[in-house]
Formats: sequence, structure tokens, C-alpha cells
Amino acid sequence: MRLKFGPSGLGPTKDAINNLVLYNSHNLTACEIAFTYGVYIKEQDAKEIKDKAEELNISMSIHAQYFVNLNAKDKTKLEASKKRILDCCERANQLGAKNIIFHAGFYAGIEEELTFQNIKTQIIELQKIIKKKNWDVKLCPEVMGKKNVFGSIDEISRLVKETGCSFCIDFAHILARYDKHMFKEVIAAFPQEDWHCHFSGIEYSVEKGEKKHKKTLTEEWQNLISNLKNLDKNITIINESPDQLQDSIDGLKIYNTQS
Repeated sequence: MRLKFGPSGLGPTKDAINNLVLYNSHNLTACEIAFTYGVYIKEQDAKEIKDKAEELNISMSIHAQYFVNLNAKDKTKLEASKKRILDCCERANQLGAKNIIFHAGFYAGIEEELTFQNIKTQIIELQKIIKKKNWDVKLCPEVMGKKNVFGSIDEISRLVKETGCSFCIDFAHILARYDKHMFKEVIAAFPQEDWHCHFSGIEYSVEKGEKKHKKTLTEEWQNLISNLKNLDKNITIINESPDQLQDSIDGLKIYNTQS
């Protein structure tokens, strides 16, 4: 197994290079750029960031905007959602970031199977555009932590099988959605060699699921790593806690002690 750790955040553009150097100084080899409120890195800055990440052997990914719903009934909102994802894909291609993580959509009163088919149709359409543009990126719908939101383990696994897209396994979300980490089920659902994962501590209720992310405890890292370390996979773990840099450093240290 090859396992990479890194934080969910690169910071403002003016600090991006220094932050990559900082992450490298802690032996972190991954970083997710948060475009969650918009694509804030300009095209003219992308190449310098890409070159520095490649020099330091840091793999970058993108988290797309929160305002995405590929099951939107309103066509204007649906097209806006697709544009947000495509804007991330375009900048990711310039940055050398491969994985585009996004929250696929909401049920919003629509039957679950129809929701799945609607989202599947839009992912296939997005992939056609990505191929036409020759962007070297992969769409990664995320396993979600709220029970009333599209993105169960089975739904994301099925999307991967039926569209050829990639995926993001969020083990904190899984704990919040199922009240356990479901390691055996996840391993069965995602046989692929490359895994992109999120992890942190999380507050949740059994009834509704995710409330908010929190600091990752040592025992939580130990549990995750002990369940992943013997898998024959390439695994990237992006930490999303409020203290994501220190938690990533802690995760790497624990991994090194268990290896």
C-alpha cells in the first residue's frame, strides 16, 4: 500500500507556494484545493503552483463548489451546477490536479432511483465535455454524511460502475451516515486500486447524520490506518478537520509508526 496524507486547503494564492513548501517540510505529499466557494486561483498563477507541487512531489486535487446539484429540477440551476464543476475541471487541468471532488446532489422529494438516473445522466454529459476539452481530470462524486442527501456507499459505487467516473470515500461522512465506518462494505464496494479519501473527526446524530467536522483524535487515526494499511491500493487521505494541517501531520506520524 502507498498512502499519502495532506490537508484540505492551499490557502490564498499569494501563500500557495509557501504553503506547498510548508507541507513538504512535514513530508506531506497531498493537498486538496478548496474551490468550495469559487475558483479563486487565476489561470496566470496556475502554472507556478503546478510546477512547485510537481517539484515537491505533492499531488493536488480540487474540491468543487458546495453549490452543486446535478438533480436540480430547475434547468437554470442544473446548468449552473455543471458550469461550476467544469470551471473547476478547467483550472484543475492547468494546475495539474487530477481529482475533482464534488457533492453530487439532493433527493429534494425526487424518488431515489430517479435521482440516481438524473445524476448519472449529468455525469456522463460532463465526461463528454471533459473528453472533448482534453482535460486530464477525473470526476469524483463524494460519499455524503447526511442521510437525506444523495451519496450513499452503494449510490457512489454504482455511479462508478455505470459511468466510469472516479470517487471520493469520506470515512467521516460514512461514520455519520451509518453510525460506523463500514470498512468491509467500502472495500467490497470500491475494488479499484486508487482511492481518494477524506477523513476527520465528526459530530453527527444517528437520526440525521453529519453535523460538523471536528479535530481528528489519535484513536480515530489509529482505527482508520489499521483498517487500510494492508490493502493493496494507492490511497490519498485528505484531512478536513478545523486543524487540518496538524491532523495530517499526526496521521502521517501514526501511519509511520504502524508501518
